[in-house]
Amino acid sequence: MWEKIKHKFEKFPARMSVARKIVEHGLRVGENGRIYCGNIEISDVALARAVNVDRRSIKTTVDVILSDEQLAKIFQNITPAGTLVKGVAKELGFGVVEIEAEAQNPGIIAKATELISTKGISIRQVHAGDPEIEEYPLLTIITEKPIEGNLINDFLKIEGVKRVSIY
Repeated sequence: MWEKIKHKFEKFPARMSVARKIVEHGLRVGENGRIYCGNIEISDVALARAVNVDRRSIKTTVDVILSDEQLAKIFQNITPAGTLVKGVAKELGFGVVEIEAEAQNPGIIAKATELISTKGISIRQVHAGDPEIEEYPLLTIITEKPIEGNLINDFLKIEGVKRVSIY
């Protein structure tokens, strides 16, 4: 997806930053030129502050998006992915596995979740960072209970896995 977007903004770093932030947070550009998270309107000023650009950059970016049929179809149909409970997993009694891997290797999610399931542990959430958007994308797996740290070596045996954290 990012490949279809970024070439429209390459010559304008502020607009590129705005477009990236919109995608990164699952924000949607409405037909009316407003930005939404689900059905909650996000002010241009708030987004500009978050991106560290002038609020006019928000308006210009939205105008570019709405004037391009392909961009409009993409940005008008983005939806937020929902709550990631990684930050509160400990308080909820859940476990967290974070895996840094080479995204081009297929089957990493399947092999990691299979490894967890063989221990009889249910998975609550899986979130895979997008390598086109994030510099260091992580595969985050939230489990119904903490898993044993000795599984790190088993995760590291999965082809393409570079680093594993369990907490």
